[in-house]
Amino acid sequence: MTLLKFVDSASGKSIGAFSWYATHGTSMSRDNKLISGDNKGAAARFFEDWFTSTEANSSRSVPTPSNISKLIKKVRSIKATGGKPCDNSTSRSFKARKSDGSQFVGAFCQSNVGDISPNVLGAFCTDSGKPCDFNHSSCHGDVTLCKGRGPGYPDDILSTKIIGERQFNKAVDLFMSATKELTGKVDYRHVYQNFSEIEVELSGKTKVRTCPAALGPGFAAGTTDGPGMFGFQQGDTEINELWKKVRDLLKEPSQFQVECQKPKAVLLSSGEMFEPYAWTPEILPIQILRLGKLIILSVPGELTTMAGRRLREAVKETLVSNGGGEFDDETHVVIAGLTNTYSQYVATFEEYEQQRYEAASTLYGPHTLSAYIQEFNHLALAMAKGRGALQPADWSPPDLSSKVLRLLADPFPDSLPRGKKFGDIKQDVSEPKGGSFKKGDKPSATFWSANARNDLLTEGTFAAVEMLRGQRWIPVYDDDDFCLYFKWKSDNSSLYTSLATIEWEVPEEASSGVYRLRHFGSSKKAQHSPIEYFTGASSAFTVS
Repeated sequence: MTLLKFVDSASGKSIGAFSWYATHGTSMSRDNKLISGDNKGAAARFFEDWFTSTEANSSRSVPTPSNISKLIKKVRSIKATGGKPCDNSTSRSFKARKSDGSQFVGAFCQSNVGDISPNVLGAFCTDSGKPCDFNHSSCHGDVTLCKGRGPGYPDDILSTKIIGERQFNKAVDLFMSATKELTGKVDYRHVYQNFSEIEVELSGKTKVRTCPAALGPGFAAGTTDGPGMFGFQQGDTEINELWKKVRDLLKEPSQFQVECQKPKAVLLSSGEMFEPYAWTPEILPIQILRLGKLIILSVPGELTTMAGRRLREAVKETLVSNGGGEFDDETHVVIAGLTNTYSQYVATFEEYEQQRYEAASTLYGPHTLSAYIQEFNHLALAMAKGRGALQPADWSPPDLSSKVLRLLADPFPDSLPRGKKFGDIKQDVSEPKGGSFKKGDKPSATFWSANARNDLLTEGTFAAVEMLRGQRWIPVYDDDDFCLYFKWKSDNSSLYTSLATIEWEVPEEASSGVYRLRHFGSSKKAQHSPIEYFTGASSAFTVS
């Protein structure tokens, strides 16, 4: 992990930190139906909350009431509010963290992530529990049975939390020990290149070319983080006749493409498919950023571990050899992966020969990495020499905004059972044994709601946990917190009726006291009618 700490020069106050570490955001499996920032988002949430609590020398807790039994009696008189109208900004005022521009930013950036899985226990067959076939990541020839296990297996959410915490803990270590101040130039170079037709000069003056984009059968096999289709395995270099016929219905690859992509068998010749618009990008942005002796390579794809290592070493050597002393062994190069656009994976030439998932997903043929190294070296040389980057005049990405197909239908109009209002309680919080919830318990409430896609409540929240302090209800958790779940579904009784369940897993740091759950949403009576906003809160309950 590389961490860059930001300090305000005037006040000396820390204002943020960016860290680069390679691991896929696939701790949540495809079975997860909840929107999530996965392990990177979890790490960011933990880091920002840690900094805020450390700076304030406190946590979000408050003094513990001395008599829980009195509170239990009190909360029985605090009933659900019922649904009430509100406006489109109300939920923002119920955020536990205010978006006023003063918050510390902890960003967990991606790097050369191509072959790095967060499911660190390994891959196992779902039918037998035995390890998968190592070479093909399959079970009895079936890739759909081979799945990776995270450290919290079988709980995806726990795995996400653990991998997030590991990145968070390392970031804290680096943040607290960061002493090397960056000085020197701030600079950048940026160009667009057509990666489907780059001539690459290899060592020994041999010249090769990249290819139009294509995907191989190993791509269809998927990975242990997300298995693909039955009938494919990682490492396949042949395609059966049935799948060839299906492929050819879409687009039969040209003979040039077949030869150029070898040993990859062309399952989908996406670089030769242009209806209703190009299926994959050809013109890609590549970029180098410089902050003193920190060099950030912005790569529009997922490099494997070894591909990233080779790219970093090549760029550093070019800078040191041509920088006239500006760059040396102290120069540090990091890769910012999946940057500016997305063009699948980048494997090494040797990995390409094996045609596992990452190689089958390396779009532009066996020399894709060599093309990246060559073009980044051109940028590095321009930076070292103080020259501008050479941008081919006619190469810029096409504007497809007028052509993009939108296949997701608008939400249906919302409705309610007779006598109900949006935000009314359908199932209130149930009083636990002993009358009070403990740490780790999960109080929940279900509300009559509306389609959450009516308004995504950007900068707001669909759910909040409020705590009673004196005579006021104060929001202490919202749907940006890892402990709070917002679950939406259609009510079985009607296609147009919705339910929202808010579930709070009481965290260890939660203070004893009186709480309630609040829901925010928006509804539409007809397809083109204005959006109306609503809120409602559950009955109160105690945490001890």
